[in-house]
Amino acid sequence: MRVRVALLAASYAALAGLVAAGSATRVDQWGVDHAMPGAQFRSTTQRFVEAVVPLLHASYHPFVHGLAVIWTVPAASVPSLVLCGAVWIVLWRRGRRRAAVAWAAAWVAGTGIEVLTKELLTRPALHAHGLHVVGFDASYPSGHTIRAVLLAATVIAAWPAARVWAIAWAAVAVALTELAGLHTPTDIAGGLILAWLLIELARAYAD
Repeated sequence: MRVRVALLAASYAALAGLVAAGSATRVDQWGVDHAMPGAQFRSTTQRFVEAVVPLLHASYHPFVHGLAVIWTVPAASVPSLVLCGAVWIVLWRRGRRRAAVAWAAAWVAGTGIEVLTKELLTRPALHAHGLHVVGFDASYPSGHTIRAVLLAATVIAAWPAARVWAIAWAAVAVALTELAGLHTPTDIAGGLILAWLLIELARAYAD
């Protein structure tokens, strides 16, 4: 487990370095040009209140973008905290206190690392239709990806029988995050790596 954790941590840091240095710009620009059919690009960055309040000022056109906005609501910061919090309480009341603490710590760490990385890392500009997509300047890693995967893993920890449904929801949420133009390929890759790292640590502590 320690080797996996070390490799995942190194992979996350290495990818962050590549993004900041511009070495991954070609991949992300390809994603903007060819893998975001439902994109609704903005000329400004997302405001704090929009990040906290789900669906505030959300656009539902085109269809893929609207579907992504609705489908990924549970992975937004406040809804995911509420939903994960409910599962933590269930685990605690079942006597699985180490598991409750482990998954709560994973959520806090994931959100904290996401915010810190976005504050410190700025990627070279990406463009859509010749215009600078400002929203992607500091979008690594994808918080929606991190929280979607962590929410699914937390639900599975409490209700193993829900594994298929939880994984299916998270997989669609992550795919829509790309297709709707909410995040670039490296944002999503970074989110997946970080979520995997936190799941490894949470499971190790919970056991």
